[in-house]
Amino acid sequence: MGIYIKNQQKATDLDLKWLAKDLSRALLHLGLQRSELSVLFVNSRRMKILNTRYRGIPRDTDVLSFPLGDESPHDGPVMLGDIVISVPKALKQAKEFEVPFYDELLRLLVHGLLHLVGYDHEINSYQKKKMGKKEQELLDALKKMD
Repeated sequence: MGIYIKNQQKATDLDLKWLAKDLSRALLHLGLQRSELSVLFVNSRRMKILNTRYRGIPRDTDVLSFPLGDESPHDGPVMLGDIVISVPKALKQAKEFEVPFYDELLRLLVHGLLHLVGYDHEINSYQKKKMGKKEQELLDALKKMD
């Protein structure tokens, strides 16, 4: 299993080891222990640029996922893709939802991970409900592991 995390924003200190540990647990829970992915933490300006470039939406967003759809041979790791998280957006949402900042970061990581493995809440209401249920199931499982 390979998780590559880079923090490109400077305003907020992040405990990258804690995040990597919980992301590893999420991969194990999904049966993806032979997978690799990368996570990038950015500021609002960078996220707006990425959201504009790749989705045509000229504003900051909380999380973007870039699935690779890698069909690696069974003897090697599967490259899932990349997750990008806007730290300022996560801070804002944590205050708005009245949850701890790291809980919101974890929710965004799980959300991004589910996109990498094929979930898409933007297709229709059934897919939105299906993804929401899986997201909550995974978050609940991670809380039980603590």
